[in-house]
Amino acid sequence: MLSAPWRVAPASGVLYLHGFNSGTGSPKAVWMREACAHLGLPCVTPQLPHRPAEALALAESRLAELGPAPLVAGSSLGGFLATCLAERHGLPAALINPAVAPARLVADWVDEVFVNEHTGERFTVGRAHLAELEALTPERITAPARYLLLLGSADEVLAPAAAFALYRGARTLLHPGADHGFAVLARHLPALLAHGGHALPAAWQPRSHKEPDDP
Repeated sequence: MLSAPWRVAPASGVLYLHGFNSGTGSPKAVWMREACAHLGLPCVTPQLPHRPAEALALAESRLAELGPAPLVAGSSLGGFLATCLAERHGLPAALINPAVAPARLVADWVDEVFVNEHTGERFTVGRAHLAELEALTPERITAPARYLLLLGSADEVLAPAAAFALYRGARTLLHPGADHGFAVLARHLPALLAHGGHALPAAWQPRSHKEPDDP
């Protein structure tokens, strides 16, 4: 069971950052917008460039649209970028299977060609991606209480233990059997938004959403 949310004042908006080679049309981004709309809460889910430095700059530029105290959230590499913003601006963050050492992860993809199904963009991961990720990576997590971790025990890409270690002391929800895609996010959106001081009804469900069976 999760402890009580760490903050009392409600977040003024939500910035959700998608993962590597994903997009603003991904299910998690759509569900986040729908949940925030239900609450009348401003929400921005930008389409991020594949270059990490450009993605972080774009994400940071959108914070101004969300009031004085937004909640930042992100999945996988988007969780890493959300961490960068949380550390830089002292913001609360909710992270879904966050990339803990993204430069090491991306190192396996150097010279690989990707096509983004959301934008049609074709790109190659290069050494510059690694250098940017290394330069952006915070030395440490300064205030673990700012963070909520949503982790899948069966994440096939990123080991939950690495997130436990880096964000030691953060509120954590480990979903048994959930993989890296974390398709069960919809049922955990009340906990995610509670971390930002907002009460989404526990029975709320996104439109046209079929809850997946647990593995």
